Amino acid sequence: MSSVLPLWIPSGIEIGPFTLRFYALAYIIGILLGAWHLKRMSRRPGSPLTPEHVDDLWVWATVGIIVGGRLGYATFYDRSLWTSGDVVKIWGGGMSFHGGLIGVLVVMGLFAWRHGIDFVRLGDYVVVNVPFGIMLGRIANFINGELWGRPSDVPWAIVFPGAGPDPRHPSQLYEAALEGALMIVVMLVLFWRTRARWRPGLLSGVFLAGIGLARFVVEFFREPDAQLAEFAERTGLNMGQWLTIPLILVGVLLVVRALRRPEVAEPAEPAPTASD
Repeated sequence: MSSVLPLWIPSGIEIGPFTLRFYALAYIIGILLGAWHLKRMSRRPGSPLTPEHVDDLWVWATVGIIVGGRLGYATFYDRSLWTSGDVVKIWGGGMSFHGGLIGVLVVMGLFAWRHGIDFVRLGDYVVVNVPFGIMLGRIANFINGELWGRPSDVPWAIVFPGAGPDPRHPSQLYEAALEGALMIVVMLVLFWRTRARWRPGLLSGVFLAGIGLARFVVEFFREPDAQLAEFAERTGLNMGQWLTIPLILVGVLLVVRALRRPEVAEPAEPAPTASD
């Protein structure tokens, strides 16, 4: 038997006249958690980053996520935002994962060039932390009752306010589980329990292929954006699925390339001195 998403779930946390939206809160917590974990990673031997780099990088990354995510949504999902001028109204909702990814790649490129850091190795360290934000963002989507799934008769189907009377897949939670929780486990195990970080491009490739495959699968259960429903019906795939195909291909190529090349050299231990 399906359940109804409670109507009493608030849209955010009321702080006087200001409402901190759950989606914004998810972004904030995800960025802070990612920055904290990246700083821990930067202290491990062989890191291309210093803890000081991390403080600077996450300011750049935040800008890339927000600007890229919004412009990506306007470009891939709702081009009317460009003509209406509403593209700057981020508070009105509408962010694209693929746009945010492009935005982060751009600022990472600028950051790597400015600090003389290898771009591929920088990416390997950053992508380990991205699933934190994805998981929290999808949970916020579920709480907000948005980006719901297709109609379904599965026992856990939910009637979302504003989505009509039909029970639907809670596809936001599917994404939180696959793109978020599962990828968190995979990336953390690879970084902390294997030598993956010594093979440039391996972590980035696993992330791109994994996140792309997870998104491709979940899109079968997700309701297409209203303005793109006809496109999905005509092409047989949602816009999100078409956009994930390049991610999967690039990810696989990076993994193959990383495994065929030798590991980077570990920094040598300092030679003992006479006083040691």
